[in-house]
Parts: sequence; structure tokens; C-alpha cells
Amino acid sequence: MNTPPLIQVWVVEDHDTLRRSLQRLCTPERGLAPAQVFANAETLLTALRAGGRGRPDVLLLDVGLPGRSGLEIIQDVHKLAPDCRVVILTVFEDEAKIGQAISAGACGYLLKTSRAEEVAAAIVEAHQGGSPMSPKVAASVVKMLARLTKPAGPPVSLSPRERDLLALLVEGLTAKEIADRLGVSIHTTSTHTRNLYFKLGVHSRAAAVARALKERLL
Repeated sequence: MNTPPLIQVWVVEDHDTLRRSLQRLCTPERGLAPAQVFANAETLLTALRAGGRGRPDVLLLDVGLPGRSGLEIIQDVHKLAPDCRVVILTVFEDEAKIGQAISAGACGYLLKTSRAEEVAAAIVEAHQGGSPMSPKVAASVVKMLARLTKPAGPPVSLSPRERDLLALLVEGLTAKEIADRLGVSIHTTSTHTRNLYFKLGVHSRAAAVARALKERLL
């Protein structure tokens, strides 16, 4: 059986000790390539524009950075690396920052108090199309996003398979559970999920669910 490629992880964190800890948790045993790390937003964007280091699959992004904040650069990251999944890693729990991050295109939101194994699992979940959230922030996200969602654009036409996938996302199933339910691989589920997000104009499961509920797509 072919071994899936290692997930390319980039980290932007200005705290030296935490940055090294995040770098250490990215190991092949966890399915993660050795992380490329940056201390601020400017060096990250420079590396993305240069292209010499490739592109990240998942970006762990601190909010409280010196210079430009993490929230300010999410859209820049998506322009330079459209397939990158952005996971916010922060000490902030307030609803406003959560809403800003996810509305800007982040797919997940973790607190810095999360254990190493939780962060590693969140990276894999984000890569598979999920929306990892710390328990303290997850409960209010869908309700909050329903309020934040912009007015609907042109009607979205979904295929039967896309409707099935969206329904399973609304149910809250994991990527593996969705793959089992649809009878496909996790890789195929991830591809279908990304295509669905593109069609809906969102970057996360929570935003997809919010739009589905608000516009009664199911």
C-alpha cells in the first residue's frame, strides 16, 4: 500500500520556546514533514512569494505577532497558497477574534494551551478538510458564523453527492466517518470537501454549515 505524502507544515509564532515546541511535534511518525518556522508575518509572506520553499499544506498561525498580526495576513496567505489550510493558534478566546479569523478564511482555531498531541491531530484534521477547534471555542462557532455570513450571492447548484457530503458535514461527522459513509477514501473525501468549499465560497466546515443552515441548502 502506498504511504501518503507527509503533510507540509509551516508555523508562524514569535515566542521562541513555543515555536521550537511546535517544530518538534512535526515528525514523520505523526505523518508530518519537519516544520518550516517563522517568527513574524513578513518573513512568512516573503517565503511564500519567493516560492523556493514550496507551499504549506497547513499553516499554524499566531494572532499576536509583531508587525502585521496573524488576522491581517490570512487573505494574503490564501492568495499566495490557495490550497493552504490555516489554523489559528492563540491565547485569545473572545468571539470577535474567532469570528474575524474564520471569516477571513481560517479553517480552525486552537488555544496555545492545547497539548502537543491535540495540535498534531488538528493539523491532520485540517489537512483532511476538517475544522479543528478547541472545545472552549467550538460550541458557539456555527451560531456566530450564521450571524457573520455575508448576504447570499447567486444560488448555489449542488450535485447529489455534494448534497450528501454537506449533510454529513452538518451532522458533525469526522473526515473518516464521512469517508466510510460515502464508501470512498479519506483522500477522496478531502478532495470533494475542498471542491464543495470552493463552490460555496467558504474555507471551513463551520462556514459551510453556517451557509447551509442560513440558505437552507439541504
